[in-house]
Amino acid sequence: MDHLRHIAARPAEFAPGGAGHLVLEVIAYAADEAESRGGGRCVVTFHADGSVSVADDGRGTDTRVDERGRPVKKPVMATKDLRFFDSPDDAERLPDGHPRRGMSVVAALSEWLTHTNRRANGAWTQRYEHGVPVTDLVPLPPDGTTGTAVHFIPDARLRTSACAPTGADLTRWVQPWPHLSVRLDDQRTPRADRA
Repeated sequence: MDHLRHIAARPAEFAPGGAGHLVLEVIAYAADEAESRGGGRCVVTFHADGSVSVADDGRGTDTRVDERGRPVKKPVMATKDLRFFDSPDDAERLPDGHPRRGMSVVAALSEWLTHTNRRANGAWTQRYEHGVPVTDLVPLPPDGTTGTAVHFIPDARLRTSACAPTGADLTRWVQPWPHLSVRLDDQRTPRADRA
């Protein structure tokens, strides 16, 4: 909780430039997965309500089963990613030029976030509010796919028009990730106006 509160109190530090930085934090994980597999795809959707979803076709977030057969996952949404968080000067730079900090930044700076995970051995979803899980892992029926989907609505402080990422921003930002093919679905404008 202290970690999440620390982030939430400093949106300008942890999401410089606004919601676009949060989008890049999520895409970075899809890019990691694509690179490890020699290629991958993701769809970034800007929803009309101001929320954003990033869905990839990777293996899904690592999930284990405990001794009772219940799924247990790595707490990636609510805890520090130690590879990046404590040493921002040494951390990988995202395409916006700012340091990568991990998924806890996205969760802490979102009013809500749902993490949907599909793996070969099962699927589930979980909802967070301001970084705190408010549901258990909810099992989902298999649909024959694998991958991770993160759907979130940035904190109101980050949803200003000046901070809203554009399709051109996204196209420019994803160029450093050659193993990842990104498709944009911008639902914020009427269909006739979409690029």
